[in-house]
Amino acid sequence: MTPPVHIIGGGMAGSEAAWQIAEAGLPVILHEMRPNVRTFAHQTDGLAELVCSNSFRSDDHEGNAGGLLHWEMRQAGSVVMEMGARHRLPAGSALAVDRDAFSQSITERITAHPRITVKRSEITDLPPQDWGYTIIATGPLTSDALAQAVLAETGHNSLAFFDAIAPIVYADSIDLSKAWFQSRYDKGETEAERTAYLNCPMDRVQYKAFIDALLAADKTGFKDWERDTPYFDGCLPVEVMAERGRETLRFGPMKPVGLTNPHCPDVKPHAVVQLRRDNALGTLFNIVGFQTKMTYSAQKRVFSMIPGLEAAEFARLGGIHRNTFLNAPLLLDAQMRLKSRPNIRFAGQITGVEGYVESAAMGLLAARFVIADMVKRPLAPPPNTTAMGALIHHITGGANAKTFQPMNINFGLFPPVPSAKGGRGNRKARYKAYTERAKSDWIRWLQGCPALANV
Repeated sequence: MTPPVHIIGGGMAGSEAAWQIAEAGLPVILHEMRPNVRTFAHQTDGLAELVCSNSFRSDDHEGNAGGLLHWEMRQAGSVVMEMGARHRLPAGSALAVDRDAFSQSITERITAHPRITVKRSEITDLPPQDWGYTIIATGPLTSDALAQAVLAETGHNSLAFFDAIAPIVYADSIDLSKAWFQSRYDKGETEAERTAYLNCPMDRVQYKAFIDALLAADKTGFKDWERDTPYFDGCLPVEVMAERGRETLRFGPMKPVGLTNPHCPDVKPHAVVQLRRDNALGTLFNIVGFQTKMTYSAQKRVFSMIPGLEAAEFARLGGIHRNTFLNAPLLLDAQMRLKSRPNIRFAGQITGVEGYVESAAMGLLAARFVIADMVKRPLAPPPNTTAMGALIHHITGGANAKTFQPMNINFGLFPPVPSAKGGRGNRKARYKAYTERAKSDWIRWLQGCPALANV
């Protein structure tokens, strides 16, 4: 009998890896510690639970690196992308999902698969040698016991940063006499997509008072060992952004561009707070880019200053948690194997990628490498001209280990396209050249992967 592949962690990466391996005809044991051991960020025991935003970001596969990553995963039979499409919510050009329905569907798919066994128990040590091939995909909330085991094995300190969660508001508590539905620049092919966001405008005086309140608000305290932990720049708390400059938010999540207030069309807002639908029913909206470390009482007071949210009721307030990841350029080889224990691979956010789809993508790649190993068909990493290849190249050697921080997929990780001219004016053409090259190279790489018939 073929020995099972063990996967530790049932998040985005672990669920995707389990699906890919099982679909290739190989047995999988997926270990998930919830509900026996809980984290403060998770609300359920569902697989692939989305604990922060419900957005997979841009779905534009011709001009956006994130959208290109979506495209590559779909070509590889990703269960995450399949369920994301099934539970898609209007979000302009972005892919947002109903978080509960998405997780439930992933859970049902994984648990019903005849070659996947889900075991609900915490793994507190590195797997024994007789487990054979193992993928550790425990994410940014790896349990303390397992994190310490990894630390003891590697001899290197893991890096850590704080990750903040945005609050979620009940839709019927938003004042629509002040807010309006519109995606920036009316992006989207359908009316639902063009009206996917709720917009709350501020004039100059309101913005000044809001920034004053953010800066003065009570924040959650840090333990002594947490004080020097850096934030990830792609997920800064809103008050930390405000501390970097009073105008920072107006050029970030509160930028007033591409929007026209129908309640006052002749007056351009000084700043705009956007909310994005968080479930299929449209009963919940999350405040876009408003991750926070303010105390709960401060959040209610400060966020009620936003026009339209004066009487807002919160389904979930924001929060903050410690996020742990490996110094992957030092510890992992080009196929995400732990250099000291090559039967163990790491995948997902613990490797130093940032974002839901990036995490799932690393699970997909780890699975493909394991499949190739088990059928004794060597498989090189995808070329760094692809989104998948650019990510894995970055975390396994392209980044500087001394300054390594989590990274979303972006065109800065790709080698330049020689035929694409630079310059701000023709950025669209340059990005199109990146995506066209990537698609061709990705299909070629996929064709070299071990097929079901070979397993």
